[in-house]
Amino acid sequence: MSQIKFYGLDQHLTQCRLNLSDTVHRCIMEVLGLPSGKRAHRFIRLSRDDFIMPEGRSDAYTIIEIQMMSGRSVETRKRLIKLLFERIEQELKIAPNDVEICIIESPPENWGFRGFVGDEVELTYKVNI
Repeated sequence: MSQIKFYGLDQHLTQCRLNLSDTVHRCIMEVLGLPSGKRAHRFIRLSRDDFIMPEGRSDAYTIIEIQMMSGRSVETRKRLIKLLFERIEQELKIAPNDVEICIIESPPENWGFRGFVGDEVELTYKVNI
């Protein structure tokens, strides 16, 4: 299970959100093995006044927060981050300097979906990879 939030300038995210969602989801499926139908993406589009960026960033500056159940190895999480930088640059032409990624993990028992607690659900994909 994962949920992804994208933060960026309104105009930029409005133009690229579908392609960004597709690119990120393909990376999630490839590295984490999530099924194609497990996409939960939210876009938080901000005005310039509400999105203060670090120096040296362009209007394409995007923050990606990936919330997921804990259990993936350090190597798996690093592989996901590196692949995201690579594919976002290749497919959307957003420079790695304009992307920040944060993986936030919590134990399965802290998740609830489909009427169950996360550690009581039989998943169709592996979490301990």
